[in-house]
Amino acid sequence: MAAVAVALGVLGAIIGSFLATIAVRWPEDRSILHGRSACDGCGRTLRARDLVPLASWVAARGRCRACGARIDARHALIELGCALIGVSAALVAPGWAALAGAGFGWLLLVLAAMDAKDFWLPDPLVAALAIVALAGVTVSPPALDERLIGGAGGFALLWLVAAGYRRWRGREGMGGGDPKLFGAIGLALGWRLLPPVLLVAGLVGLGWVAFQRLRGRAVAADDMLPLGTLLAIAAYPAWLVMIGMRA
Repeated sequence: MAAVAVALGVLGAIIGSFLATIAVRWPEDRSILHGRSACDGCGRTLRARDLVPLASWVAARGRCRACGARIDARHALIELGCALIGVSAALVAPGWAALAGAGFGWLLLVLAAMDAKDFWLPDPLVAALAIVALAGVTVSPPALDERLIGGAGGFALLWLVAAGYRRWRGREGMGGGDPKLFGAIGLALGWRLLPPVLLVAGLVGLGWVAFQRLRGRAVAADDMLPLGTLLAIAAYPAWLVMIGMRA
């Protein structure tokens, strides 16, 4: 198990490097698949020594070696997060189930990062999450019927909430990606865990608002919170608990 945990941790850091690039560049409409990696500040092409996940960022103290520009901290944070997700998945699940769970967590992390910064949940990434979630039925619980009910129910619940709010207030109160994300989460966890995930997401949101007020920052009633980020924060620990209890 220890060897698998290390392997998934290393794999997570490598995948996290690519996912971090997506999170940073895609919202700015910059290429994420073509061309060599370069410094966002001076455009210098990065060498192999600059691209080692986590280690390069630490060695360079978070700055470009050439121009000294600060490297977006999301690169290191997503790489670290993906590494920890890989390790935790391996500690609670065997073999392919661990890989499926790690894939679920990795995609949740990049979606959470993008929603937190840009209030955007790209459809291709949510679709990838749904595919990974549904494919997990071949290696781990819950059963297919629970997943399908969870997928349909998760999407329908938040879609109805959004539609009701729009009709009541005459404006949007929820992004269009949130119901899709909750549906994808339902495909991974099944319908039984959707209420706890929604509850935990709400509590995390309330905790964030309380924290901001303690810091003296006013939070208006109509200020937006990234619901997708809150759902993602709640969903992966729910998967860990579900698998750990059934192991």
